[in-house]
Amino acid sequence: MAQSPKSSQARSVNTTDHGKLDIKALVLLAVLLAAGFILNMTLGKAIGAMSAGMINPEFIISAFCITILVVRPGVLQALVIGLVSAAVIQLTTSLPGADFVAEGVAAMLMALIVNAGMKTGAKAIIPTVGTFVTTFVSGFIFMLIRMALMQFDMSIAAAMLPVVALTAVFNAILVGALYVPIKKALKLND
Repeated sequence: MAQSPKSSQARSVNTTDHGKLDIKALVLLAVLLAAGFILNMTLGKAIGAMSAGMINPEFIISAFCITILVVRPGVLQALVIGLVSAAVIQLTTSLPGADFVAEGVAAMLMALIVNAGMKTGAKAIIPTVGTFVTTFVSGFIFMLIRMALMQFDMSIAAAMLPVVALTAVFNAILVGALYVPIKKALKLND
């Protein structure tokens, strides 16, 4: 009995490899952090001056939020992303060291939001909502550290809280607008 020859075509499955903090992810982070740093030093300072300090965009937070959206790291890997980002922020911060706490916690929070939310029907709003929450929490932690150093002077909260909120809105809009084009440019699927 003769058997018919079977077709031996290779099968391929197109997937997006999320969750790895590999060389590709680190290069993406480095490029986005460099762009964020340059934008902080130029456009960020200009927006801060034009708004009398009411909006101080922190493009480095936007950079790590986009990286976390693309890479989808675990919580500990997100902590590394946050700490690397905080190291870059040290070049321009008004309170050295505080960003290591603020960005570390915020990056882990963003990873939790992204890893939970991108598996739901709400995935279209996760870049915007996640970035708003992440930026707000980062700014709030930074503010609390500053307040603690100033013996909990409530005038610091009165001055900083509106800036933190407006910066969170700015970053949320920015990342919400940039995520889809970056995802398409990198040829990623959700």
